[in-house]
Amino acid sequence: MATFPFEIKAREGKARTGVLKTPRGDIRTPAFMPVGTAATVKAMYMDQVEQAGADIILGNTYHLMLRPGAERVERLGGLHAFSGWKGPMLTDSGGFQVWSLSQLRKMDADGVTFRSHIDGSEHRLTPARSIEIQADLLGADISMQLDECTDFPCTHEEAERSLDLSLDWGARSLEAFGDRDAQTLFGIVQGSNFPDLREKSAKGVVSQGFGGIALGGLAVGEGHDQMCATIDMTVPHLPEAKPRYVMGVGKPIDLVESVARGIDMFDCVLPTRAGRHGQAWTWEGPINLKNARFSEDMSPVDEAVPSPASQDYTRAYLHHLIKSGEYLGAMILSWHNTAFFQALMAEIRLSIVENRFEALRAELSHRWAATKSSARAPKSA
Repeated sequence: MATFPFEIKAREGKARTGVLKTPRGDIRTPAFMPVGTAATVKAMYMDQVEQAGADIILGNTYHLMLRPGAERVERLGGLHAFSGWKGPMLTDSGGFQVWSLSQLRKMDADGVTFRSHIDGSEHRLTPARSIEIQADLLGADISMQLDECTDFPCTHEEAERSLDLSLDWGARSLEAFGDRDAQTLFGIVQGSNFPDLREKSAKGVVSQGFGGIALGGLAVGEGHDQMCATIDMTVPHLPEAKPRYVMGVGKPIDLVESVARGIDMFDCVLPTRAGRHGQAWTWEGPINLKNARFSEDMSPVDEAVPSPASQDYTRAYLHHLIKSGEYLGAMILSWHNTAFFQALMAEIRLSIVENRFEALRAELSHRWAATKSSARAPKSA
């Protein structure tokens, strides 16, 4: 298995910035990955995603295996050719979506059998099948091991049983992945919010030899403070030389606080989902453009964000589009939010290089104190 070179260029405290080098291009870290659920970042053209500053996007195994079908995507040239995204792509394993289908799935030691939410058809997902879909059929640059997303809250016994299953599935995922020159596989740490179990899981995943390590079971309702505490109890057991990825996170304050704890990669549906509902994220915090107070506001969404979506359209116009149900409103706001998240990551990277990350963190924490997360949005943009 290829382990992509990961160069850390600067540090401030536990925060770090660097580059993860892949055959399809460099990923500047800390990196935020827009979610391309069904081979599209919703309401955006791929060139807009690239111009916004994204180096990598995420594809969704569960949704793509159901529609249009992973084998069909492979026949059509793989997910990069199918979607038109030329840069690196990470795919999730499908495990989170299957976990969320509590009424439609049956777990066992070897995998999970579930029914499609689309047509009720029955499907089987095992570690080997997940790897086949991600690496062979979709052609992901970074695949994720199949894991069981642990319920929150849960008992210590339940969390330990779940992480043991994920460790077993991680070993099976690695076996199915085999040796590849241009693709890598990330493992996933579980253990809920129990320090001893996070340590056990982290050490087990590290020993298995993945190309990167993700922290799973976060942003599932535990709240911002517990999310931060769980990262704190996990990171000390992770290697410095491999990228660390927190899955499904999150709001801008979550990103800043996670970077402060040594995290390198993120994904979340928030930018496009918020855009479709009339919400714009700005340097001053989120604003709801449905509100009547914007009906004659001729200022741009956020002129400090380097994107046409942020600078060229007035809040009054976007208020009108959203209130009128015009598709263009959702498109512009999804574009703006994606650009804002990328601008935030660029500023975080620069602040670490210039040794002013802690000052930036304090300023943004003060501005965004009211936006701390309470739950995770499902991985469908």
